[in-house]
Amino acid sequence: MIPSLNFNCMTSILKPMLFIFLVTISIASCNNEELFVEPTADTPVETTTPTDSTSTDTPTPPEDTVDPVNTTTPCDFDLSTASSGDTIIINCLMDLNGQTINLPSNVTILYEGGDITNGTLNFSDNSVISGELLNSSVTLSGSTPQLKDPTFNFDPTRWDIVQGEVSDDVAQRNRDLLVSYFEQAKALGATTFKIDTLDAYFKTDDPTVQSSEGAINVPSDFHLLMSDNTHLRQQPNNNKSTILLAVFKVSNVIIEGGFFHGDRDTHDYSDGETHEWGHSIRVGGSENVTIKGITSIDAGGDGISIGSHGHAYDTFYRPTDNLLITGCTIIRNRRNGISIGDGRNIVIENNEFIDNGVDTELSKGTAPRMAIDIEAQNNGGVVYQIAKDITIRNNTETGAAFFSFYIASGSNVTIEDNNTQGSIGFYESHDSVIRNNTIIATSNEQKTSSTGLLGGVSPTIYGNYNNKIYGNKVTGYAIGLDVVNFNNEIYDNEIINCKTGIIINELKDSSIHDNVIKSTSDRSMGIITKASTSSINNVTIKNNTIDVVLSAFKMQDVNLDNTNNSFNIINNTTKSNGGTSSFNNLSGLVFNDNINEGGFRMVGATNSTFANNTIKTNGSIGLDFSSLNDNIEVFNNAITINGTSECIRDKQDNTNLNIYNNTCN
Repeated sequence: MIPSLNFNCMTSILKPMLFIFLVTISIASCNNEELFVEPTADTPVETTTPTDSTSTDTPTPPEDTVDPVNTTTPCDFDLSTASSGDTIIINCLMDLNGQTINLPSNVTILYEGGDITNGTLNFSDNSVISGELLNSSVTLSGSTPQLKDPTFNFDPTRWDIVQGEVSDDVAQRNRDLLVSYFEQAKALGATTFKIDTLDAYFKTDDPTVQSSEGAINVPSDFHLLMSDNTHLRQQPNNNKSTILLAVFKVSNVIIEGGFFHGDRDTHDYSDGETHEWGHSIRVGGSENVTIKGITSIDAGGDGISIGSHGHAYDTFYRPTDNLLITGCTIIRNRRNGISIGDGRNIVIENNEFIDNGVDTELSKGTAPRMAIDIEAQNNGGVVYQIAKDITIRNNTETGAAFFSFYIASGSNVTIEDNNTQGSIGFYESHDSVIRNNTIIATSNEQKTSSTGLLGGVSPTIYGNYNNKIYGNKVTGYAIGLDVVNFNNEIYDNEIINCKTGIIINELKDSSIHDNVIKSTSDRSMGIITKASTSSINNVTIKNNTIDVVLSAFKMQDVNLDNTNNSFNIINNTTKSNGGTSSFNNLSGLVFNDNINEGGFRMVGATNSTFANNTIKTNGSIGLDFSSLNDNIEVFNNAITINGTSECIRDKQDNTNLNIYNNTCN
C-alpha cells in the first residue's frame, strides 16, 4: 500500500493486439498490385493535361481534419475493463464514484486534458501514470506506479492547500499536507516538484519536536522548483525557535525560486526571550545541497541558517557538506541574512543582501545583525562546531545593521569580489583570505566610528593567524583597516578618504605592504597603532603609498615591556600635507629608505634607527628628537627644509643619540 494521492482523468483504451492488427492491414494494402485501382461507376476518373515527361508536379492531397476532443464530457469507458499492457488515454471526465478500481500489471494511464476523481486506483506492478492526473480526491494503492514525467507540477487547488490568511489549525494542515505530497511525489519517481502560483501560510512551530523536524521538510534526491508566484509564509507564533523550510539530514537537494516570508513583524516576543532562531530556511547535517534564486524576507532570525546534526564531538555528528547558495535575495531578516554555525565546502555567490539586522517599525533587530556571519561555537577548548572551507564571492550587500560579512569563528574562508556597504572582517580565523572587495561607507556611523576591513579584534585571541587581506578598496570609513595577532599579510589594498588608513593592534610575524592610503579628510592619518599597544615584533611595513592631511605615521606605546622586539618601516612613499608623523614611547623601530613629505617627531623612543630616508618638509622640523629618546641611530638621511626650521633637532635630555652622515638643504 502506498500513500494517498488524488487525480482527474479522461481516456480511451488502445489494445495492443488491435494496434498490431491495424498496422498489419496497412502494410498489406501497400503492395504493388494495389497501387493501381480500376475506376468504377461510382469512382470518377481524374483527367489531366499532358505535360512534359520531365515534369515533377504531383497533386496535393487534401489535409485531414480531426474534430477536437471535448475533454469536459464524461468518459464512455470503464477502467475496470483494462487489460495488462493497455495504454489508457484520459481525455474525458471520469468519476470513480467512491469505488476502488483494480488495475492489472503493465498499465499506462496518460493525461490528455481529462480528469479522474473520487475513488481509489489499486495498481499492480510496472504501471505508469501522468502526474497531471493526481489530486486529493483519488487514492493510489497497491504497487507504486511511476510518473510518466519525473517533473511533478503541483497545483494547490487540486491538493487541498488553503491559501491566504488562515487559522493555526489550517496552517498546520497546510504544512502536513505539503510534506506528505513531497514524499508521495518522490515515491512515484518524481525528481522535481514544481510549484507555480501559491500563497499560503504554514505553521511549523511544533513544541513537541526539534525545530527542524517541525518545518516543511524536503526529502533527499529532490528538486523543489518554485516561481515568482510562489509564496511560503510562516504562520505567526510565539515560539523562540521555528523554521519554515528545512533541509535536514538529507542529500542531493535543490531549493530553487520562490519567496520565503518570516513572521518577524507579526511574531509574539512577549516572553522576553531573544527569539533569534526563527529561520526561513535551515540546512542541517545535509550534503550536496543547492539553494538557488530564492527570496528570504523578514525572518524572525536568519534568512538561511546552516548547521550540523549533533556537535563535533558526538558519535552521530553529521556536518553540512557541499552547499551552494547562489542568485538569492536576502532581505530584512531580523538577525542575519545567512548564518553558518557548522559546515564545510560552502559557496555563497552572486546573491543580494538588503537591510539585514535592521530595526523595523514593529520589531527590533537582534545581534549579531549581519548579512553573513560565520560563527562556529567553541567554548573553553571544547569544539562544538566546525566551519571551514567556505567561499563568499560576487555578492552585493547594502544596509546591514552591523557587518556585511564576518568570520566570528571559522577557518579557510575566502571572501572575494563582493560589493558591500557594511564592513568585512574576522574575529577569530586562520588561513582565510579577504580579497578584491569594494567597501563603501554610506551611513554616518560608518563614516565616523566604524572600520571597513577588520583583521581581528582582541590581542588575546590567538586563533588568528595565516590570514591575508589584499586587493580591497575601502572608501569613506572612519578606519580603513584594523589588524591584530600574527602571521597576517596585508597588501595591495586601496584605502580612500578614511579618517585613518590602517590601525595596528598587537601584531607579530606579519607584513603590511604595497597598500595605497589617500585621504583629504580633516586631520586624516595613514598608519597608526592603537593606544597602549603592547608589542609589534617581526613586522614589516613596506612599499606603501600614503597621502593624508595630518600624519603618515602615528605610533605610540609599542614594545615598552618587550625591548627585544623590532619592526621595520621601509621603502614607503608618504605625504603629510601640513602635519607631522610621530613615534612616541616605543622601542625597536627601523625606519629606513622611505621618501617622505612631512617631518617626524620622536619622544621617548629607544633602540631605533632612522637611515637612508629622503625627507622634505614645508616649514616643520625634518627629524625632531624632542625628548627622552635613548639609543637612536640617525644616519644617511637627505633632508630638505622649506623655511627656517631645523633639519634635525636634538634636545639635551636625549641620550645615546647618534647622528651622522646626514645632509640638509
